[in-house]
Amino acid sequence: MRSYTDVMSIRNNVPSDIGPARLGVRWIDEGPPVRAEINVMPWRDGEGDDYEVVLGETFPVGDETWRFADVDMKNADEWRVIVRRVDENEVMTPPTGHVWKSARLRPYGQLDEAQLRAVEAELGTPLPPDYRGWLQRNNGAQPEVEHHVPGLPFALIPERPLFGVHPQYPPFDLVHAQRVHRDPWLSPDWLVIANLSGGLLMLSLRPRDMAEEGVYFLPDTGLGGPIGPAGAAARERHLVPVARTLGHFLGRLTPIGLSDLPPAQIIRPGEAGHSHHEDQPR
Repeated sequence: MRSYTDVMSIRNNVPSDIGPARLGVRWIDEGPPVRAEINVMPWRDGEGDDYEVVLGETFPVGDETWRFADVDMKNADEWRVIVRRVDENEVMTPPTGHVWKSARLRPYGQLDEAQLRAVEAELGTPLPPDYRGWLQRNNGAQPEVEHHVPGLPFALIPERPLFGVHPQYPPFDLVHAQRVHRDPWLSPDWLVIANLSGGLLMLSLRPRDMAEEGVYFLPDTGLGGPIGPAGAAARERHLVPVARTLGHFLGRLTPIGLSDLPPAQIIRPGEAGHSHHEDQPR
């Protein structure tokens, strides 16, 4: 059996044709080691087979041998697996792809239905369904380390977790957060769910968004202007869409690694960003 191609990029949830068979990837585990379950589906006779392989390992496709050669994993919902047909004298090329790391969040516990209804009564609005379910299961969550969504200018840090129902500790309490972070700045169309390093994370409570609540970010730079409706309308123009739902947001959230940080720069005296502390005599 000869395949029509020697290399194939397989997207998540999109089987790819390599000739007499189709290949699909059921899941990826970022590890270490990085693993994937690859499904080989013959076009003609026989049933499909599943192979759990570590990055770099091989698996059979009919009378050929293929390798799990590389991966590009942007987040939990967007990734590609690269497979390559193995020649007799193949020299394996080291993987170069990026593997996304899942968020490391510690929930605060669970809420019962009475607690959820009490919170909704205090807020004066029902919670978006997906968020309500997440809040019931987790009651907020604290990241173990700093997290971010690659490409966006904020960080979720241990000292500023996702809010829950904690009236005994107002800085982490969802209802208290609306009084402090929303009501002075924004309209009741929004629900602030975290006070991030860099701005506010919020859900839309607009009726047209409730099916897919919509997660937005308001940078600290957008928190200005007069208090009240006129200022709120201006501030809401600074909102940045982040994800369709909270679940999608959590799937994009990843711990910050050294490779995610910008390179260090030398800032000389007199330049913007220089600290006068360094000019003091020792």
